[in-house]
Amino acid sequence: MGGVPPVTDQRTLRSVLVANRGEIARRVFATARAMGLRTVAVYSDADADAPYVADADVAVRLPGNTPSETYLDADLVVAAALRAGADCVHPGYGFLSENADFARAVQVAGLVFVGPSVEAIEAMGSKLAAKELMQRAGVPTLPSADATGLVGVELEKAAADVGYPLLVKASFGGGGRGMREVRDPSDLADAVAGAGREAASAFGNGTVFLERLVERPRHVEVQIFGDSHGHTVALFERECSIQRRHQKVVEEAPSPAVDPDLRERLQDAAVAAARAIDYVGAGTVEFLLDDGGDFFFLEVNTRLQVEHPVTEAVTGLDLVRLQFDVAAGRPLPAEALTPTLTGCAIEVRLYAEDPSRNWLPQSGRLEDFHVPADTEFRLPTGPGVRLDSGVASGVEVGVHYDPMLAKVIAWAPDRTSAALALAGALQRARLHGLTTNRDLLVRVLRSEAFLAGETDTGFLDRHGLDLLAAPLVDDEGRRRHAVVAALAGAALRRSAAPALAGLPSGWRNNPTAPHTTVFDAGTVRYSFDRSGITADLDAAPVPLTVLGTDVLRPGRVRLEVEADGLRATYEVHVQGDRSFVDGPDGSTTLVEQPRFPEPTAKVAPGSLTAAMPGTVSRVAVVEGERIDAGQLVLVLEAMKMEHPVVAPAAGVVQALHVQVGAQVETGATLAVVADTEEGNSDAS
Repeated sequence: MGGVPPVTDQRTLRSVLVANRGEIARRVFATARAMGLRTVAVYSDADADAPYVADADVAVRLPGNTPSETYLDADLVVAAALRAGADCVHPGYGFLSENADFARAVQVAGLVFVGPSVEAIEAMGSKLAAKELMQRAGVPTLPSADATGLVGVELEKAAADVGYPLLVKASFGGGGRGMREVRDPSDLADAVAGAGREAASAFGNGTVFLERLVERPRHVEVQIFGDSHGHTVALFERECSIQRRHQKVVEEAPSPAVDPDLRERLQDAAVAAARAIDYVGAGTVEFLLDDGGDFFFLEVNTRLQVEHPVTEAVTGLDLVRLQFDVAAGRPLPAEALTPTLTGCAIEVRLYAEDPSRNWLPQSGRLEDFHVPADTEFRLPTGPGVRLDSGVASGVEVGVHYDPMLAKVIAWAPDRTSAALALAGALQRARLHGLTTNRDLLVRVLRSEAFLAGETDTGFLDRHGLDLLAAPLVDDEGRRRHAVVAALAGAALRRSAAPALAGLPSGWRNNPTAPHTTVFDAGTVRYSFDRSGITADLDAAPVPLTVLGTDVLRPGRVRLEVEADGLRATYEVHVQGDRSFVDGPDGSTTLVEQPRFPEPTAKVAPGSLTAAMPGTVSRVAVVEGERIDAGQLVLVLEAMKMEHPVVAPAAGVVQALHVQVGAQVETGATLAVVADTEEGNSDAS
């Protein structure tokens, strides 16, 4: 297709299709509605019931579930825009947002692409080409080398020239996908292959390159904006240093490490980078900042960033509105050309994942989702909390997409106040049905190191998940939660009783055997008499007094409890065999055990099972092979990430139950690794 020049004459935009899903689609719709635009969603079969689909005025189905079938199919998306009568397309972030061919296809179809020019996207589409361009523009960069087609000695030489330790990085894409850290040359080939596979899956292009690794840097980026009238501005910096798997988890503006002089140098470099490619629209220039105050160019993200709300909070600017204005050919307003920086804002990404299990993504039904916030998708009018969410209670979180549930953002006049307000909102949130990283986020925000501004990309590794990923509720609190859950279950049963529903279950006029509830956390025994309640967990007393019990609605109970002279209110949500307890000390999920468990199929000793639903993307062993502890057996791909399955102990691969491309469910047996070469009749 031929190129089409960007819009320079002003025009009126009336209808926008957002070529994305989840919270960013809802975010763009919010501003579009405020500007009077008609909104159009596209959705995969897996997203048919997602909240963003209902948010749109009209929605167009993209048949299929996987990104490659749906959101990454440029022809389908453009056809959907034309069918729905949209006159512009907003790409959001991820998927096709930085795909020059998609932007070109949008423009050739006679639609406005709400983003930079095709030429700017092409210039920055390859991180390798972008680094060369930035070097010519005088922006400092790190040593790097293209790994395309390199194997054996050639790959080893390229790595030696870059220098160890190094990163293998996807040339097209971002978000930490297609990235591997390499410290030992013996790990290089596997890292390049794995990064290439992951990049191809996430971005449709498996090109990777090598880049020198800066130890314990800060990740600092500058928001840039350009218009078609010759204006290019920097809207201050954000720090995104706290990361897991090279993906940002906590972001803030401004950076606690940046003083006015460094801010000016960073912004000058970012503007130079933007002008080098005649940048128009919203973009971000990312840098690594070392402890000596030197910074190095990483990339230009030619789109809106996930973390854009913190910039909105400290500048008072609606960046999506500016995107629409610039796409319509209007100049940047005065408040954007001379921006002001006020207060501090911090954003966290709330994920459905288990940090204590190597960040294992979670899928399933989100039974309840409520985060106390002052506003959604908009700036608070004063100090407060903003929620940008892609989910709602009752939504199914699937395996095809990133497991981010929401972004929670707090603004305050100072950084400590913002951090503590954000931690408080997270702790009070009701997140039932899936394991999340909520407790880790709260611990990070309240940690002395974070509050002191001592953040870098090694923060989580240095402080350790044994502490940061530990539940907020301590042992004593968990015991109390178990008793509260048992009492809530009894209250629900009693409320449905045909007679004497007002009496607490377990109350007896004369002494009798206590009532028993068996949870996965232990066995609760309790009884009521004239002197109150007596309760224990696994025979250890749990002293408390129940001051009040209210059945709010089916499955919901509020209990007011006094323990150790402290009164507190707990809410319990009972859903099937699960009890979700929320209290002032945090949240707990308890699973009631069946009285008469059904016999289960025998699992062969040494079985490796799937921790989540996914697709087998690689099998690294063969049946009969002797392998070492920790050796890679296979790779499971789920939620756009690769998850290695390794041997827990040395042994022989007795059976392989899957092959590349196989779809597996949670708990499926993938392979059997036994510590003897003898066959195992139970393995087949």
